[in-house]
Amino acid sequence: MKLVVASGVISVLVVFIGTPLLIKLLLRRGYSQAIRVSTEAEPYPEHEGKRGTPSMGGVAIITGVVIAYGLTHLIFWTPPSPSALLILYLMLGLAAVGVADDYLKIFKQRSTGLRARTKLIGQAVIALSFAYLALQFPNAIGETPAVTAVSFIRDTPLVLPVALYVLWIWFLVTASTNGVNLTDGLDGLATGAATMTFGAYVLIGVWQYGQSCFFTPGAACYPTASPLDLAALAAACAGACFAFLWYNAAPAKIFMGDTGSLAIGGAIAGFAVISRTELLLALLGGLFVLVSLSVIGQVASYKVLHRRMLLMAPLHHHFEMKGWPEVNIVVRFWIVQGMCVALGLTIFYAEWVRA
Repeated sequence: MKLVVASGVISVLVVFIGTPLLIKLLLRRGYSQAIRVSTEAEPYPEHEGKRGTPSMGGVAIITGVVIAYGLTHLIFWTPPSPSALLILYLMLGLAAVGVADDYLKIFKQRSTGLRARTKLIGQAVIALSFAYLALQFPNAIGETPAVTAVSFIRDTPLVLPVALYVLWIWFLVTASTNGVNLTDGLDGLATGAATMTFGAYVLIGVWQYGQSCFFTPGAACYPTASPLDLAALAAACAGACFAFLWYNAAPAKIFMGDTGSLAIGGAIAGFAVISRTELLLALLGGLFVLVSLSVIGQVASYKVLHRRMLLMAPLHHHFEMKGWPEVNIVVRFWIVQGMCVALGLTIFYAEWVRA
């Protein structure tokens, strides 16, 4: 538990102290994201007040996570686990895709960033390599970070061929990263929701460690490799997002940008895969799923019925167009995310009690 607490505390301190320095640096160099402007043909919520706000704040979150995780292991002189390092690989790889996207938004003033196809290709390369590597690196008792069985709260009987499994993980990573990316449209919305999801994975990792098959073999034990180290990394992610929210809450002094949203989405997907809770992610990341479905529903409605289901997608912009204040939308969406996470953790615990 000391590892988990230290990782979270260090992450909070690094991001809380480092973000103002990053804001000053970005402002000095004029690194701000282009703001989408409303037109008659395509109305858009009024965000002119956000013009000039620096972007690429995800750099602070990622730096906090890496420093906290690495420094914690140095302090306690414990080796990092392949499981946690794989999630860091996924996080940093997708952050690199986000950096390219933010570069176009900031330096080229193209509000849409990378073309969708280019972004998907970058995500696919990182996700597919992560899926392959997750099946490697067995520990002393032969447990690998991931297995080819589809998981809910633990592995289900549905075991996929390796090729199909790799595609399944690619889908999870793509869905998670795009879900967080779509949600990151209002000040603090995605950051607060991600903090809750990472907090849930801290609890899951600690619980799985206490009921690990390595210590207490039995019908209800968890075969997750290095669950305590996963909890420590999740604590670093939760702490980084929590501290960043101080500067990202309305009115935001900095945006996380795609650098942050893609990295956070990748990390969330990584925890779902390595902790064997892939399908449970639909609840632990409930708000991200809801926002993604609103976009899918909007597109499908327009293609099939030739009318828009919402005033504007994603869902939070629909409520903006209806006149809801931004802060009200964010807080209410946080409440929805909190209920989804609470339900997910309740189901997780109830399954163990029944087992």
